[in-house]
Amino acid sequence: MVITPRQITNLRSRYGSAGNKDDRFDAYVLADVLRTGRARLRPLTPASPATTALRQACRARNDLVRHRVAVGNQLRAHLLCAFPAAAGLFGKLHSAVSLAFLARFDCQDRAGWLSEKRLAAWLKGTGYSGRTDPAELYQRLTSAPRGATGEQGAASAQVTRALAAVLASLNTQIKNLEAEIAAQLAEHAEGRIFTSLPRSGTVRVTRLLTEIGDCRAKFPDPQALICLAGAAPSTRQCGKHKAVTFRWAVRKQLRDAVCDFADGSQHANAWAAKIYNDAIARGKDHPTRCGSWPERGCM
Repeated sequence: MVITPRQITNLRSRYGSAGNKDDRFDAYVLADVLRTGRARLRPLTPASPATTALRQACRARNDLVRHRVAVGNQLRAHLLCAFPAAAGLFGKLHSAVSLAFLARFDCQDRAGWLSEKRLAAWLKGTGYSGRTDPAELYQRLTSAPRGATGEQGAASAQVTRALAAVLASLNTQIKNLEAEIAAQLAEHAEGRIFTSLPRSGTVRVTRLLTEIGDCRAKFPDPQALICLAGAAPSTRQCGKHKAVTFRWAVRKQLRDAVCDFADGSQHANAWAAKIYNDAIARGKDHPTRCGSWPERGCM
């Protein structure tokens, strides 16, 4: 059985008014609650080894993504001072083409060698997708403020190469973990159930599976899952007063996974898209708009 410390604190008032913490008294309270309120409690069923291993890989991948965002922000801040043109040249600073550019042209002096034709030839040699025309990229490169040159530029280039190398390493490890996650998901007993959901990418569906778990007894009804995920508001009522507030006592990893799934559903479902757009019209921010869907029946 699972009884949280907060529940024990509230249960003490049933047996005394002092409310002091005492191990022996708490043991008596737990034993008596188990005797009289057993019907309200449910046994703790741990997740299967396959789900536990998949959860570890998925959370490790999320941690690496957060590290990549932090290093990317650090590199962007550095480039805005040392080499502004490279900061906004490509869409994502951690992309392969952006890191390849910084490896070859890590300072203003080296980038000065480029012409439009040379840039086009270099992009072709790196296998650039060509989504943005080389002429436009060259225009971005030349119109941006000039960065540091000379000895200062060379010193800044060392920092640029170091941060870019960290980003490249993180990209590699994230891809390795994603491959491992995909392999484990394919062998999981409940993988087919979750992959049948709309817009269920490998990482998204894995987060849902591992955070919800494979013990259905934890959620006797959809409302129990919605509340634990924090997608349903908390309602307090006393007499004529009624307050609907944000739900704080939730599993944050589960809430993040459910809101991510809700965010993706707007691209595949007209009903979800309408709810999202209506929330925009009411002035709601992105997390609020995504988190409001499950409470209206999305789950």
